[in-house]
Amino acid sequence: MITTTSDLVLPNQPSERLEDYISLLKPRVMSLVVFTAVCGLLMAPGSLHPFLSCVAILCIAIGAGASGALNMWYDRDIDSIMQRTKNRPLPQNRITPDNALAFGAILSVLSVITMGVAINWVAGGLLAFTIFFYVFIYTMWLKRWTPQNIVIGGAAGALPPVVGWAAVTGNVPFEAWILFLIIFMWTPPHFWALSLHRHQDYIDANVPMMPVVAGAGSTKNQIVLYALLTVSVTLLPVYIGMSSILYGYGAAALGVIFIIMSVQVRLSNNTKVAMRLFAYSILYLFLIFLSLTIDRFVR
Repeated sequence: MITTTSDLVLPNQPSERLEDYISLLKPRVMSLVVFTAVCGLLMAPGSLHPFLSCVAILCIAIGAGASGALNMWYDRDIDSIMQRTKNRPLPQNRITPDNALAFGAILSVLSVITMGVAINWVAGGLLAFTIFFYVFIYTMWLKRWTPQNIVIGGAAGALPPVVGWAAVTGNVPFEAWILFLIIFMWTPPHFWALSLHRHQDYIDANVPMMPVVAGAGSTKNQIVLYALLTVSVTLLPVYIGMSSILYGYGAAALGVIFIIMSVQVRLSNNTKVAMRLFAYSILYLFLIFLSLTIDRFVR
């Protein structure tokens, strides 16, 4: 068989495969973000045509993925150092930085414009702000500057359900911001649990993550504190009549487990315990939002 030069991938030459561009969108990371946006859309009062609902969710998914691509483009230097991220497309030279930047930027603009034109400009503006906050405020500034990077930067990951709500109503009432607050409070214990396990990565990359700057003990104390705050916030929908007492019982039960696992992290020096909390925190947030959505339809 004759092999032409067009069939070859030369050493150090990016392969530019479709799957590498898909991985730039961080589909696994962004799937929970998109799910919370769907829940926000479904919980909002009023209705949106099913086709437009799909368009809105697609815009949020593309915007979230574009944020991930721009994050990978900017963080390619530290991603090449960290064990958790060194196999991403840019550190492995499977995609050029210029192409990754163009890919993220084009998808960002398209998602915002489509959301604004097809749905409404309140949702479009919120989506634009979410992308801006994640890329410029968190990735380019907070992440490498302060151990509070996850606390403040968590606002970006907490906005999608607000965007989903605004897609239906064209406004963002107090109920939508409760959904924001749940994710905002949940983010620190979720991510700090992972950073306890991966703290050497952050030392090597010179990223001021909380365990690196304040130490494991202080981080564990804050994990417990934020777990308590998160559980308290998840009960707010019951107090304001946004959800039923049945949801409250379920949220309380899930929250007790979350707090117990946070305390276990505080009492243990084994990072595997922290990773169990990290894994449960994903399930916890999923079940909280699923329960809120089901409760809304049952009522």
